Amino acid sequence: MDEAVAVKRVADEFEADLVCGLLRSAGIECGHRPTEQIDSAYDNFADVGPHEVIVHPDDLAAAREVLADAESADAETAGDEPPE
Repeated sequence: MDEAVAVKRVADEFEADLVCGLLRSAGIECGHRPTEQIDSAYDNFADVGPHEVIVHPDDLAAAREVLADAESADAETAGDEPPE
């Protein structure tokens, strides 16, 4: 991805893969990379630490909408009582 903008910062590579999977399922091309923002001395050591999910600038609004919808759905189900 030549031109890319960060759409979300996540804790690690695993979470970045999950977010990319969600975006790709919506038809949005994406990738991820270690973030340049370092929180501790161990961040970015062997690609461990925070990552940012990147998309093409033209897809930024759509990607934000997909992520907002997913977070909204998670918030709605978080309050649900488990079945007895």
